[in-house]
Amino acid sequence: MGLFKYCFFAITTVLLLSTCGSPEGKFQNNDSTKNSNIDTSVKFIHTNGATKWESDWSKENVVVYQWKAEPGSLHPTNGLNTDAALVIMSFTQRFLVSSDMEDLKFRPDLIKSLPSVSSDGLRYSYELKEEPTWDDGTQLSVDDVLFTVMAWKCPLTDDAFARSTFDYVKSIEKDPSNPRKFYVLMKAKYIQNDAVFADMPILQKKFLDPKNILSNYSMGLFDDSSFTKKKHGDLEMWAKEFNDEKYGHDINFFNGLGAYKITAWEEQQRIELTKKKNHWTSKLKNPNMYDVALPEKIIFKLNLDDNNIAISLAQQTIDASSWISTRGLVELSKDSNFTRNYHYAFVPNFGYQYMGLNMKPAAVNRIPFFTDVRVRRAMAYLTPVNDLNNNYFSGKALRMTSLVSPINKDIYDATLQPIPYAIEKAKQLLEEAGWIDTDGDNIRDKMIDGKKVQFECELYISQGPIFLSIATDVAKAMYPAGIKVDVKVIEFSAMNELLAQHKFDMYLGAWSGGFAAEDYKQVWHSTSWGNNGSNFIGFGTTQSDALIDSLRTTIDATERMPMEKRLQKIIYDEQPYVFLFSAPRKMVIHKRFDNADFYYERPGMKINNLRLMSPGNRARIAPVN
Repeated sequence: MGLFKYCFFAITTVLLLSTCGSPEGKFQNNDSTKNSNIDTSVKFIHTNGATKWESDWSKENVVVYQWKAEPGSLHPTNGLNTDAALVIMSFTQRFLVSSDMEDLKFRPDLIKSLPSVSSDGLRYSYELKEEPTWDDGTQLSVDDVLFTVMAWKCPLTDDAFARSTFDYVKSIEKDPSNPRKFYVLMKAKYIQNDAVFADMPILQKKFLDPKNILSNYSMGLFDDSSFTKKKHGDLEMWAKEFNDEKYGHDINFFNGLGAYKITAWEEQQRIELTKKKNHWTSKLKNPNMYDVALPEKIIFKLNLDDNNIAISLAQQTIDASSWISTRGLVELSKDSNFTRNYHYAFVPNFGYQYMGLNMKPAAVNRIPFFTDVRVRRAMAYLTPVNDLNNNYFSGKALRMTSLVSPINKDIYDATLQPIPYAIEKAKQLLEEAGWIDTDGDNIRDKMIDGKKVQFECELYISQGPIFLSIATDVAKAMYPAGIKVDVKVIEFSAMNELLAQHKFDMYLGAWSGGFAAEDYKQVWHSTSWGNNGSNFIGFGTTQSDALIDSLRTTIDATERMPMEKRLQKIIYDEQPYVFLFSAPRKMVIHKRFDNADFYYERPGMKINNLRLMSPGNRARIAPVN
C-alpha cells in the first residue's frame, strides 16, 4: 500500500539487517560497482502458482502473517503513525484514493475515477461509488468525507504528526445537483494535491460524531492560528471523546469500510482479522485485487527471533512474512524443504539508509567537522558501502548515490557514480581541508578558532546489535585515514530528540518512501532545519532551495524529471549524507496460495488477494466473492 505524504519521510528504527559477523577491519577498494544486477523495468515480482499440491499442506483458508512490530494504536487518525497500523488498516478501512501496487500509480478506491482537475490546478472533482456501505447498512456519503477531513484538520485532534497533510485543502463543496459528487478546493498548486486522500481512511460521521458537532465549524476556522486560543466547549467535548484510546485499542469500538474486522488482539502476540459476512464488496460484479477478501481470516503473529521464524517456516505455521533477515532468507533458500513449500523474493523498495553529517554545528556549539565539502566527500570515500552490503545484506541491497532509489527509474540519475572506498583519496581531501596529523598520534587535527582540535567525532545509532555492528565497521574503516569515530548507542526517542535539536556529529538513519511525487522540502530545504522539519543536518543552498520550491508546484512529470535529476546532482556534489544502500524486503508466501506476488510498494504483498488452492492441480477452494 502507499502512504499519504507525511509517511514518505518517516525515519525508521530497524534496518532489517542480517546478524552475520562484521569484517576483520579489512576493506576492499571495490565500491564502484553499479546496480547492474537489478532490472528496474519491472514494477512487481510475479510468481507462478504451484502445479502440485503437497500432502502436508494445510487446507485451512487462513493466512498467518509473521511480523516484528505491532501497532501502538489502531485509532483511525491518531494511530496512523506506524507502518504496522497502516498495514492493518489496509484491510479494515477503505480510501478515496489508494495505490496500484502493480502499476505504481494512484487508483480510485471509493470514487468512480481519479479526480478531474481544473486548469488552474486548484479545483478537484470527485464522485463516490454507489456500492460502499458501512456495517450498519448506511451508504457512504459526501458528509462522511467532509467529516473525515474536518476530523484530521481539527487542532484538538491528537494527529499533529499528520495534520499538515491537509494544509493545502481550503474547503470542500458539495455538488448541488449530484449527492455523490463534491469538489476539493486547494489554496495553491502543489504536486501532492492529487494525493491528499491517498490511503487516508474515510470515517463514518454517524459513528464518530453522532451529535454533528464538527458541522458547526469550518476549515477556515481550523486554519486560523488564533482559533485554539479561545474556548469551544462542544468541540472540546467532541475531541475528548474522539481522542479516547478505546477507538485505538478496544475492538468493540473499531469501525471501517474494509472487508475485514478485528476479532481479537492479544497485545505483543497476535491480531486476528475476520472476513465480514455479506460485505458490500462481495456484491461487486467485477471485484479487483483490492476489493476481494479471499482468506477467511488473517492472523498477524508477532515473532521477533530469527531462529524461531526458521522453525515456524519449517513447521509451516507461518504463511507469509516480510520481516525475515537477509542472512536468514539466504540460508532458507538453500533448504529444499523451504523452497518446496514457499515462494520467496528479495524485493527492492523506495526507502534507503544513510549516514547524516552535521553541516551547521556552530548553532549548537559543536565542532565543525563537516562544514567543508571536501571533508564530507572524504567521509564518503572512507565508508566501505559495498563491504557493508556484502556482509549485512549478502550483496542484495541497491547502492545509493543520492536521494532517489534506483528502482524509481524515471527520475533516478544513473550518471552519478558510487563513491568507492579509497583511503588515499580521502587523505588527500582531508589534507586539502587542513586536517593533518601534526603530533604523530595517528589522529588528524586542525587549528579552529585558535585551538587545536582532534578529528574525534561521534556517530549516533539507535539501540540494537545490528546498528552497533554497522557503526563499528564504519569506525574501523575510517581509522586508517586518521579519523577516530566514537560510536554512541542511544534509545530511539532520545536520538530523535537530539536530531531535532541538531546535537550530533553523525548519525545512522533511514527514510521510507514510495512511488508518488515527493515533496523534498521536509528533509532537504534549508527552512526545514529550524522549524521542526526533518532537515536535521542543516543542508541547503540558494540553488537547491529554489529548485525544491519549483518542484513543489511543477505538476507535469516530464517537466519534473530533469529538475529532480539536477537536485540529485547538487546533493551528490555536496555530500550532506553518506548515502549507503536501499535494503531489500525479504518476503515469503506459502505455495498453497495463488496470487502470491511481491510488490515494491509497502507492505509488499496483498494478503487479502491470496487464494487458497485445493489438492487438485490449481483447483480453487476459496470463492471469488
